[in-house]
Amino acid sequence: MKRVITVSAIVVVLIILTAIKLSSNKQAVEDKLYIRDSTEAILVAASSPQMHTFEKSLSFLGVFDALHQNNVASDGSGKLVKLFVEEGDFVNVGQTIAKLDDEMVQLQIQNVQLNIEQLKNDNARFSALKKENVVSNVEAEKVELGLKSAEVQLKQLQKQLRSTSIVAPFSGVVSKKMVDLGSMVMPGTPIVELTDVSSLKLTVSVPERDVLKFNKGQKVVAKADVYGDLDFNGTITNIAVQADASHNFKVQSTVRNTYQNKLMAGMYGSVLLSNSKSTTVLSVPRKALIGSSKSPKVYVVRNGKARLVSFNAGTSDGEFIEIVYGLSVNDRIVIKGQVNLQDNSNVKIAK
Repeated sequence: MKRVITVSAIVVVLIILTAIKLSSNKQAVEDKLYIRDSTEAILVAASSPQMHTFEKSLSFLGVFDALHQNNVASDGSGKLVKLFVEEGDFVNVGQTIAKLDDEMVQLQIQNVQLNIEQLKNDNARFSALKKENVVSNVEAEKVELGLKSAEVQLKQLQKQLRSTSIVAPFSGVVSKKMVDLGSMVMPGTPIVELTDVSSLKLTVSVPERDVLKFNKGQKVVAKADVYGDLDFNGTITNIAVQADASHNFKVQSTVRNTYQNKLMAGMYGSVLLSNSKSTTVLSVPRKALIGSSKSPKVYVVRNGKARLVSFNAGTSDGEFIEIVYGLSVNDRIVIKGQVNLQDNSNVKIAK
């Protein structure tokens, strides 16, 4: 009995010592780990918006979108037995993407075809007997109508058979696969998402003062941020007839993609427009921009804190972006150090 008590006491002591050691190790790790004080002010560089002159070549910011992007759905119902594409595959218009089980439809077609052959023979026989007044006109018409009904049924089944093949409505790349082999699909079930980037749509926001410089069918030069100074040829395809709340108009151009420099949907781009005169307006440096040029934001220092503020952008020349609405000349815009900021961070402006 004494031995059991002694062993139990030793086990308890070992457990206590292990717990103390683990606690000590945890405290040592925490002492070495540096956690920045969230209340500590972050040093940033800031400046106020300034009047900037945009020269004759104006630039309007936007984002490239796919010319066509759609879910290719099934017209029929049944089990998916073949899927001929994977994500990233290119398919041509009319190419078969997937196949549904069509065995029952094939059997029904064979049955109707046999019925039609029989009805054709009956119709020929009844037509001859009608001429000899052996059968009545009513009986002959019933056989003829039965034949026509069977032929309509055959056309319906043939259409149903075609619906078991899902084909590409346009040429493009399979950007998403939505079903797997063996899935039961119904009419309207999406099979794949198909994206056409042979040409892309570039939609830009144009201030009211510049919108009349664009015309439908006008040739323009487009640029993509990732390709620097490389030019892409575009054509204006649509100009909005109504402005947004900031008096900007959406102008859409279609830009032909190239094999050597692949444009992708979602890339930032701009449309260049030759202007007859320069324009001097309130602007911010483009390096201060947070997020996309489609929904631009900047950090504004107010009462020692960085506030993330949205604004409406107009013209751009690569270095500066016009402020249409949302910022004033009295604001202090963070132009350096914003990578370390979050909304409402404490900041200190460098002298």
